[in-house]
Amino acid sequence: MSERGKTLAMGENVATGPRPNVEAPFGKALAALARGRNDIVGLSADLAKYTDILPFRDAHPDRFFNVGMAEQNLIGVSAGLAKSGFKAFCTTYGVFATRRAYDFIAIACAHSKADVKIFAGLPGLTTGYGGTHQAIEDLALMRMIPDLVVIDPCDATEIEQSVAAVAAHDGPTYARLLRGLVPRVFDPAKHRFEIGRAYTLRAQGGLGMISTGMMTERAIDAAEQLAAKGIETSILHMPTIKPFDAKAVADFARGVTRIMTLENHVVSGGLGTLVAEALYEACIFRPTVRVGIPDRFVECGSLPYLQDKCGMTVERIVAAALDGARWRQA
Repeated sequence: MSERGKTLAMGENVATGPRPNVEAPFGKALAALARGRNDIVGLSADLAKYTDILPFRDAHPDRFFNVGMAEQNLIGVSAGLAKSGFKAFCTTYGVFATRRAYDFIAIACAHSKADVKIFAGLPGLTTGYGGTHQAIEDLALMRMIPDLVVIDPCDATEIEQSVAAVAAHDGPTYARLLRGLVPRVFDPAKHRFEIGRAYTLRAQGGLGMISTGMMTERAIDAAEQLAAKGIETSILHMPTIKPFDAKAVADFARGVTRIMTLENHVVSGGLGTLVAEALYEACIFRPTVRVGIPDRFVECGSLPYLQDKCGMTVERIVAAALDGARWRQA
């Protein structure tokens, strides 16, 4: 069977572009980090296979715990281990962490300052299994919890580097997780992920794209296509949603004439809202178009179909940038 006709495992990515790929970057990075640190433990709510923590389980079976299909218990046990001196890395799907265990994250982790690291799979439209499994609103929910760091990595490099970064951070974190074959967009020898830091990837004036997560790869590709059409484009990558680098957004906006925000998330409450807040507080006005998931549950379907329908493909991003009527509405 061809890759195009293959039925994917839950949340699995199969690369289609020219970039190199890394299989299970999260689990491999965690296993490697734990070789030199006995305080790291890993937990899953019966989803180890589908959250890429199996490399850690296989390397450190005495430090891996499967709590079963009980996400509130997953967070509670993780918080207890953290209070006992461990750095608890726990994995489940984003919808289960946020919708089912939200209070436990807020109180057992953030309010208690427990050193729990949540890596959440199936962010946004990375699964075609519909509204029950698509974490389309998790960034908005999690950024509202005080003292919780929120990360949306772009690629395999940032996933690998975020494992070490959150381990070094004293406090709870929530990171979105891409799994399976994850593209390597950034060269690990040149790119260094840091919590709270924004990255200017392209500075050519004109149209400014501000992106997060997997949408940054699409922003890069869209900018190349737009350049071929004579449209100058700048790109600001925001892998940290909280703490949010509002100053970087303001500085970036001063160098462009209009802005597109790109996120694998509903357009309300996530990156687009954060950018609007940052511009408002800096007294900067730029026509802004938000690209992302509309304010509704998304049906079941193939990922190419769903992402195209929501305007999140490279082709649709380019079309939006060239759509004069859409900018007049902005």
